[in-house]
Amino acid sequence: MGQTARVSAIVWIAAVTLAAWVWLLLCQGFFWRTDVRLPARVEPREWPSVCVVVPARDEAAVLPASLPSLLAQDYPGRAEIFLVDDGSSDGTGELARALARQRGGLPLTVDSPGEPPAGWTGKLWAVRHGIDLARAREPEYLLLTDADIAHGPDSLRELVAAARTGGFDVVSQMARLRVESLWERLVVPAFVYFFAQLYPFRRIGRRGARTAAAAGGCVLLRTDAAERARIPDAIRHAVIDDVALARAVKGAGGHVWLGLADRVDSVRPYPRLHDLWRMVSRSAYAQLRHSPLLLTGTVLGLALVYLVPPLALLGGLAAGSGAAAVFGGLAWLVMAGTYVPMLRYYRQPLWLAPLLPFTAFLYLLMTVDSAVQHYRGRGAAWKGRTYARPDAVADEG
Repeated sequence: MGQTARVSAIVWIAAVTLAAWVWLLLCQGFFWRTDVRLPARVEPREWPSVCVVVPARDEAAVLPASLPSLLAQDYPGRAEIFLVDDGSSDGTGELARALARQRGGLPLTVDSPGEPPAGWTGKLWAVRHGIDLARAREPEYLLLTDADIAHGPDSLRELVAAARTGGFDVVSQMARLRVESLWERLVVPAFVYFFAQLYPFRRIGRRGARTAAAAGGCVLLRTDAAERARIPDAIRHAVIDDVALARAVKGAGGHVWLGLADRVDSVRPYPRLHDLWRMVSRSAYAQLRHSPLLLTGTVLGLALVYLVPPLALLGGLAAGSGAAAVFGGLAWLVMAGTYVPMLRYYRQPLWLAPLLPFTAFLYLLMTVDSAVQHYRGRGAAWKGRTYARPDAVADEG
């Protein structure tokens, strides 16, 4: 009797997991598709002015691969770059000036804001300083981009054309992250896949939809929309600043668009699992608003959706339960199938698709570790700064 009950429980759990995957496949904004790219656009007759704001803290290692791409932007209108050296100790500011002298191109201003006051994250304080510098130029748009992002030569031109054509207040592209090491291949495509599952791109661009998100490495923002939403002051505590920015703009009546990039790439390497672990765990618990209840639900959800399918398949075969094996196997197949488009986007071998449960288990551990670090007082960190307490991180809702 006990054996029968256990088999019956496995069957029911496997059936629930399969139902969850059918729902995700059909009802979660087709998150698994990778065809949300820059929308249709027409070049404007008069190109608006743009100021590019680049917060940079200890970025000397990546600047030679990223900053020249901004300096070389082929933009028909007036554009200028403001790189904010946020207390770097590696000569970031001096290197930026040297690259500008060597390469020429768009005008570059390098300045430093000093240490952030209480209540501000370091990055957003740097962004605020850059926006203040740009305000004197009265730009129509601001391009907020990270120091590790390399842009194609027409990136700014295409972003502005898309924003003008579609009437968007925010046009953001999810930069293609580096995938060269073994751990990058295992973890990075899944990172973007999970992000798209949480924030389906199709819903973000739909007027009236509540879903809002952006990708901090590449955000074109209308200046008047930034003023209406009080960016960045309204989100000054936020660790996950890109999502907070999009929510603030959308909450102020703005129109937001987010999609995958074709020629906007992150040049930052994550060669070891430890590097990727730090990238995810530094903000995972902040994403859950430091809520033990949300943490518990997330862990159980990840286990049910990603870990149960292979366990149900193997457990069903071991227990002689064909139903459990079939349900688990079908759920695993749907899961792997939804992951294939992301692997193709990242030009990775498709045999990685069945390994998604293993990667999801890593993310589960990273999320738990993020909570553990928070309660040990270490909290979220950005470039050597730590925000340890819940009141140091804004509620991003």
